[in-house]
Amino acid sequence: MRKILIICLFVLSAPVAATGDWGSTSVHTAGAQAHQKPDFSQILDVSQKKQRFFEYLMPHIHKANQIVLRDRANLLSIETRLIADQALTTEDRATVQRLSAHYKLKRLATTDDLTTIKSLLSRIDVLPLSLVLAQAANESGWGTSRFAVQANNYFGMWCYQKGCGLAPRQRDPGQNHEVKAFDTVQSNIEAYILNINTHPAYQPLRTLRQTLRELGAPLRGVLLAEGLMAYSSRGKDYIADIQALITANDLDRLPIELVSN
Repeated sequence: MRKILIICLFVLSAPVAATGDWGSTSVHTAGAQAHQKPDFSQILDVSQKKQRFFEYLMPHIHKANQIVLRDRANLLSIETRLIADQALTTEDRATVQRLSAHYKLKRLATTDDLTTIKSLLSRIDVLPLSLVLAQAANESGWGTSRFAVQANNYFGMWCYQKGCGLAPRQRDPGQNHEVKAFDTVQSNIEAYILNINTHPAYQPLRTLRQTLRELGAPLRGVLLAEGLMAYSSRGKDYIADIQALITANDLDRLPIELVSN
């Protein structure tokens, strides 16, 4: 999937120190400070801009991941019953059908099939805070891009109906895409996570995440970034930028409570 590239001017400059206040701020504490969208363009101190950016987005990412985790927990319970040769209830089957539709699993065998459940579980999983924050920072210029400010779009997500978003000022001839407008940053983050969890282009990320789950290893953003080759036409250079941003800002040490099996 082609993407519009929004260059981040701050990616590798003045990283938040490993002992910075934001690192010890809980998601819930940050949430109390995050109701109002900051005007990031007016925050001239780079370290403060980063701290405010992380504090603003973290509660929204947490909420989006919690929705995914609830779906995952329901599915894991169904898987447990199937493994124990227990018959699924009508409600169980409806849950599998609903999740298959929402997470765009088109090849649904039967709701009682373990292969179906495993295919769904590879899609219904969280993205670590580090990866979401790094992509949001890169794609939105730390919240200063026109698309973030005017359209609540922190990930450069496209749409193709006239008026569905903002037209890029620099768009290749013959292109008619717009950068999608969202009512809220919450709806943007939920759409971004669903896109990563369902689009065929990000199957490598989902496969890597599933492998980490099977190994009992933590879901580290710096590793999962390897599955983003298709997110930008820059390919490996884009992945390197995301990984450098995660490392420079020590984002992979953020709380892991969002990433439960």
